[in-house]
Amino acid sequence: MKWSSWESLGGFCTDGVGVSSWEPGRLDCFVVANNRHLYHKWFDGWSGWHDLGGNIYSNPAAVSWGANRIDVFAIGGDHAMWHRWWNGSSWKGWQSLGGFCTDGVGVSSWDSGRLDCFVVANNRHLYHKWYSDGWSGWEDLGGNIYSTPAAVSWGTNRIDVFAIGGDHAMWHRWWNGSSWKGWQSLGGFCTDGVGVSSWAPGRLDCFVVANNRHLYHKWYSDGWSGWEDLGGNIYSNPAAVSWQANRIDVFAIGGDHAMWHKWYS
Repeated sequence: MKWSSWESLGGFCTDGVGVSSWEPGRLDCFVVANNRHLYHKWFDGWSGWHDLGGNIYSNPAAVSWGANRIDVFAIGGDHAMWHRWWNGSSWKGWQSLGGFCTDGVGVSSWDSGRLDCFVVANNRHLYHKWYSDGWSGWEDLGGNIYSTPAAVSWGTNRIDVFAIGGDHAMWHRWWNGSSWKGWQSLGGFCTDGVGVSSWAPGRLDCFVVANNRHLYHKWYSDGWSGWEDLGGNIYSNPAAVSWQANRIDVFAIGGDHAMWHKWYS
């Protein structure tokens, strides 16, 4: 098991990446181009770029809660959170979910038909909005957040959310099925948002960018690791996904505005 070298997947991208996977060997990546449209590139053998429109001013975030289902979110030019989804046969049109958001979106899913979205408001608090037979209002989770949040679920009724605080450390909050636990600092000196994935219950893999523009990796498995330097020349929040045990795919935008990819297997 080891990390690959970095692979360029091209494009001209102005913001970070969103990524999801709905089955082993499938990856769906989303970026924003300089026309402010959302673009989609997928792997079962890499596709070209597909224009999904929109008026997007943040990184996108994507998740899948079942085979052939993708939900993608981003912040529009009006500062609202916008949503588009693939239902297995077609993309549905853009839907505004409101809010006044200053950074990108994090999203996770712990069950079919369940979505948990996280944004940062202009008071620098983290806000949570979820879908389960209809959209909730916004829940204030506090904090002092200066990045795009990232979220993942490793089991039913479990959510882990991460973001960079005003002190440049990576911060963590989690839902254990009955309550939100308080903010936990995981240290580091981070210049962009967080990417996170999970390939098993109790396993978390977090990715940040440091001020040397390298990607760094910190993981949880019966305790938190130190930071692992994965190199690169990264100028966006990273995004990560796992489609099976011991597999991680991580994406970010390089200094050349292309989307770059590295994986562990």
